[in-house]
Amino acid sequence: MTVGLDLLEIDRLERALRRHPRLAQRLFTPAERAYAAARARPAQHLAARFCAKEAVAKALRLEAWSWQDVEVGPEGRVALHGAADRRARESGARVQVSLTHSRGLAAAVALVE
Repeated sequence: MTVGLDLLEIDRLERALRRHPRLAQRLFTPAERAYAAARARPAQHLAARFCAKEAVAKALRLEAWSWQDVEVGPEGRVALHGAADRRARESGARVQVSLTHSRGLAAAVALVE
């Protein structure tokens, strides 16, 4: 079993998304962007998903991967694609994540069994 953890200041992601409008397309799948867009503060939900992607990459010990390889759906359901999917299949791993956010911070923990 391995664990990955990531923490992010939500304002930091909000500023980056304002400065680089196409960044959201690079980091998040269309479904992730749509989910966040339907919420009162989209960056809060995107930040939690960003953390989940990082946490999964850490837990799977991925060295080369795409942000699109880890997709976080409603209620923290994870779909793996590309390098993340290959690594999980090779090891027979099951990936679970837990997301959280407050007014200023977002975090995620990934557990790979």
